[in-house]
Amino acid sequence: MMFAILNLLAAAIRVAGASASTGSVLIDGQDIKSRTPDGSKGVIIQLFEWTWDSVARECTEFIGPSGYGFVQVSPAQEHVQGDQWWTDYQPVSYTLASKRGNRSQFQNMVNACHSAGVKVIADTIFNHMAGSDSGTGVAGSSFTQYNYPGIYQTQDFHHCGLEPGDDIVNYSDRQEVQTCELVNLADLATDTEYVRGRLAQYANDLLSLGVDGLRLDAAKHIPATDLENIVSRLSRKPYITQEVIFGDGEPILPSEYTGIGDVQEFRYTTAVKNAFLSGNIAGLQNLDSNGWVSGDQANIFVANHDTERNGDSLNNNSPSNTYVTATIFSIAHPYGTPTILSSYVGFTDKDAGSPDGGAATCSGTGGTNGWLCQHRWIAFTGMVGFRNNVGTSPMTNWQSPQSQQIAFGRGSLGFVAINNADSAWTTTFTTSLPDGSYCDVISGSISDGKCNGSSFTVSDGSLSTTVPARSAIAIHTGARGTTTNARLNFAETATTTFGENIFLVGSIPQLGSWNTDLAIPLSSATYPVWTVSVEIPPNTSFQYKFIRKEQDGSIVWESDPNRQDETPQAAGATQDIAATWR
Repeated sequence: MMFAILNLLAAAIRVAGASASTGSVLIDGQDIKSRTPDGSKGVIIQLFEWTWDSVARECTEFIGPSGYGFVQVSPAQEHVQGDQWWTDYQPVSYTLASKRGNRSQFQNMVNACHSAGVKVIADTIFNHMAGSDSGTGVAGSSFTQYNYPGIYQTQDFHHCGLEPGDDIVNYSDRQEVQTCELVNLADLATDTEYVRGRLAQYANDLLSLGVDGLRLDAAKHIPATDLENIVSRLSRKPYITQEVIFGDGEPILPSEYTGIGDVQEFRYTTAVKNAFLSGNIAGLQNLDSNGWVSGDQANIFVANHDTERNGDSLNNNSPSNTYVTATIFSIAHPYGTPTILSSYVGFTDKDAGSPDGGAATCSGTGGTNGWLCQHRWIAFTGMVGFRNNVGTSPMTNWQSPQSQQIAFGRGSLGFVAINNADSAWTTTFTTSLPDGSYCDVISGSISDGKCNGSSFTVSDGSLSTTVPARSAIAIHTGARGTTTNARLNFAETATTTFGENIFLVGSIPQLGSWNTDLAIPLSSATYPVWTVSVEIPPNTSFQYKFIRKEQDGSIVWESDPNRQDETPQAAGATQDIAATWR
């Protein structure tokens, strides 16, 4: 009975305090729907658990020059103490002091990123306060649950009356999901005037420091009418993206929130994971036909900080390079605004906080000291340039000879081919690109009209090439040039049985740096001679071996010693290397 009475009271309060708007929220007479973060620069990086000083440095040194549009940073407000990453999501005050740094450091970070041409999205928590019974926050604020001095008292929270506590039990009950507690986190009464005003005050404080966008954490647990009211009070129009996780049979739909801003489409993340692991990437062609949030309203990602840990997405440990090729797909396909996660190695411990207290370190094309720095990987930065170049051009020239292989263009400005199969894909693609020489932006960058990776030639709109197994190629009109590399044509004579395949691995990055997961598959088209062509910088000494991957995934190495060779001195030169399995 008490629960029913509380339901009726909450509903009455919500109706009385709800915004009259049932469509898009207006701020200064402008529609809040800002569907692309920043014109020609439409890729976001989630710099998870980075300190403000680290973000500022990386914006200046790498993110800005690489063409990223936004960085999404961790929550800035004071939170409970602890090294675990999730303590950042248990706020105790709206003081801008956290493990990431203080208010001054946050302001300096925003300024540095702006100077580098990068905008800043702040992760915000409107749904709840801390789940701890009592304690002291990282900036010294004392609190007990439901009593945060100078901010909130008991009446500012929902108390839904479930036994033995107030935690959500039934996700099929809308009222329960949006008024009960998410894992003991004190659920703010966002249907009340005071709480709405206080949350808007916090968001406006961030905006006053130059923040360009807001991520609304746990948005599903707040009625859309409440969020519309809060957002209508903002001092200016930011980019907004909302966490709305949809489960089968749940009553709360992501589409309810599109009048407020972009919605993070978790069904996309699941579909990409299933397609790349189960082998039907051809089914990812028409994503706007799936009944999801429309592409111009969706913020999409292959992995974020939650899914990286809980198994709901691909991650850096996923097999067969699928994390990389799926990310290439997500940036190339026109559906949604893509976010790339940049995180750290220890995510297999679901609670582990970031290394070095969040002082992130990147170097060259990767990370150091436990940091992954995925946003620096060559394939990802190359695809950012691809996305910036093709803009909103429509998908063209879709080609898919089988479920594991897809290729498509973006108007007459770009073309990508993705091979999710275990064997090389040799064919002639039809493109809408102008004729000429192009750099493959996945295997290397371009400098002074020279490709540091592979190069391809388009003639009469056709592109004849080989896409290696579990890999991809991408070209666009903003990266035209000829190769600076030498081409080595390997031919290995080896007898195998059904299900066995020959791979090449070696001491340099182009040959996988002895990592068998990155070994290069050879084609069996001229069996028993297995062949592959690899581009390697001129005048490079290297060691290598051929390996055999069995049907069960086990690996057989050919006998010692390592083979060794050296590439020709001239760029563009070719060299044939013939060998026999030993």
